[in-house]
Amino acid sequence: MDVAVLIVVAGLFAVVSGVNDGGALLATGLKLPSVRPATGVLVLVVLTAVVPLVTHQVAVTFTTRLASFHAPGGRIAMTVAVISALAVVTALSMKGLPTSLTLAVVGGLTGAGLGWGLPVSPGSVLLVLAFGVAAPFVGGLLGWVLVRVLLITITARGLRRWHQVGFLLQSLAYAANDGQKMLAVFMIMFGFSGALLPYTSLVAVLFGLGTMYGLPKAGRTLGRELIASRPPHGVAAELAAGTAVIACAAVGMPVSMTQAIAGGLIGAGVARGGGRVRWYATGKIVAAWLLTLPAGALLGAGLAALVKAIARVELA
Repeated sequence: MDVAVLIVVAGLFAVVSGVNDGGALLATGLKLPSVRPATGVLVLVVLTAVVPLVTHQVAVTFTTRLASFHAPGGRIAMTVAVISALAVVTALSMKGLPTSLTLAVVGGLTGAGLGWGLPVSPGSVLLVLAFGVAAPFVGGLLGWVLVRVLLITITARGLRRWHQVGFLLQSLAYAANDGQKMLAVFMIMFGFSGALLPYTSLVAVLFGLGTMYGLPKAGRTLGRELIASRPPHGVAAELAAGTAVIACAAVGMPVSMTQAIAGGLIGAGVARGGGRVRWYATGKIVAAWLLTLPAGALLGAGLAALVKAIARVELA
C-alpha cells in the first residue's frame, strides 16, 4: 500500500483520537480552575509521548493478541481496521451518538483480521471485551464511593488539590492504556523495528491538536449533558476512571477512558440522588457503545474481504 496513504490514515487516526478522547479527559474538571485547559493539553501530550517508553503492553495487545497483524497483509488489514473504526465513530457522532473510539478499533481490528484471513484469537477478543464491559461499571462504583468521601471530608482548597491528583492519574492511565491504540497503528503501518520515541512524539503532537479542537464539544457532552455536575462529581470521576483504567493497563487490557469517565460521572451522580443523572443522554451513549463494536467488526470484515479480493484480481 502507498506510504502516503498509510501516513494520512495513521495521522488522521491520532487527530481523531484527540478530538474524541482528549476533550473528554479535560471535560470533567472544567468547573475547577486548578488545571487550566492549556496546561491540561500539555500534560496529556507529554505523557502520551513518554509513558509508552516505559510500558506499551496495551499496544502489544492491539497488534498481536487480537489478530496477528505482523503476518503478510497485516499493514493493509490494519489500515482497513482504522478506516472502519473512523467511519463508525463519525457516522454515530453525526447522529448525535458520541461513542468510544477504542471499541470501534477493537471491532475493526477483529473484523479486518477475519476478513483478511489473519489468525484471530477468540479468547483474547472475549477477554478484551470482558474488561471493556467491566471498566465503566468499576468506574461507576468507585465514583459512587469517592464522591461521598469528597463531599464529607474535603474543603474547597482540598478539592482543587484532589482535582490535580485526579487529572494526573487519569492522564497517566490514558497514556498507559487507551492512548496506546494510536501507537499500535503507527507500529504496524510503518513496520516498527526501532526506537519508540519518534513514533510516540508524532502521535502525541497530533493527539494534542485533536484535543484542542474537540475540547468544547466533549465538555458539553460529559460536563453538562450526562449529569447535573458539580466540581466534586468531576474530581470523583477522574479518580475513579484513572484507577480503573490504570489497573487494566497493568495486565495489558485495552479499555476506553471515555467509558470509564462516563461510568464515574454516573456513579457520582447516583450517589447524590438519581435525579442528577440525565438518563436520556446516558441511554444514548450506552446505545452507541452497543452499536460501535459490532458495526466496526462488520465493516472491517467486509472491507478487508473486498480489498483482498481486488488485490487477487489485480495479481491474476
